Amino acid sequence: MVAPKSNQKGAVPQRQIRADYDEETVTVYQAYNSEIASAAVDKQKLSASPEFRLTRMTWIKPSWCWMMYRAGYSYKDKNQEHILALKMKHEHFIALLRTATLTTEPGTGVTLGDAADAGKHPTEKVSAVKVQWDPERTPRLEKLGYRSIQIGIPSSLAATWVDEWIVRIEDVTEKARALERELRENPGVTDEELLRKGLVPLEREFPVPLEVQQAIRMDESQNGIYT
Repeated sequence: MVAPKSNQKGAVPQRQIRADYDEETVTVYQAYNSEIASAAVDKQKLSASPEFRLTRMTWIKPSWCWMMYRAGYSYKDKNQEHILALKMKHEHFIALLRTATLTTEPGTGVTLGDAADAGKHPTEKVSAVKVQWDPERTPRLEKLGYRSIQIGIPSSLAATWVDEWIVRIEDVTEKARALERELRENPGVTDEELLRKGLVPLEREFPVPLEVQQAIRMDESQNGIYT
């Protein structure tokens, strides 16, 4: 985690994509049970376990801290006890966003929610990639005043994503638990120290084309819609 890039007025944009990435790949996260995660890492294929269902919408997050919040540092429940870092090529990450729509209709305040445990999603079939903007979190899981993106991959695209668009899978559960332990045993530790210790990644603004920004409404704050 690192201080996000501010706009010309000195404020952090409400909607900004931040991620750990290099020249070729960007890292996203999702949490799974031990069987799905172990098979995925061993075979380097997310659907290696028969427990992984391509018929469900899967939500990925480029924010490490938001993943920590969602999974409780991997301690929340057995279906989120392993956190996987999934590397995708830039062009495939952007391809997801090109066809995305927001989960919230302006003015309704209704969202689909997260799907780390995908069985809790609505049962109707969804064919479009979904984007949801939720409050970003600190390493201590405190809510920040700007948003973090979640991307929902529908069943219609799941096979392509799993078979072609994930180039590397790493189990980062121990890193998550080490972060929780460090915060518990050393409450005065700073974010900069956590970064130096390798317990949080360096996340920078990930630039996307203008048409993608417009599609996922990065220029709208949507104040009052999300809670």
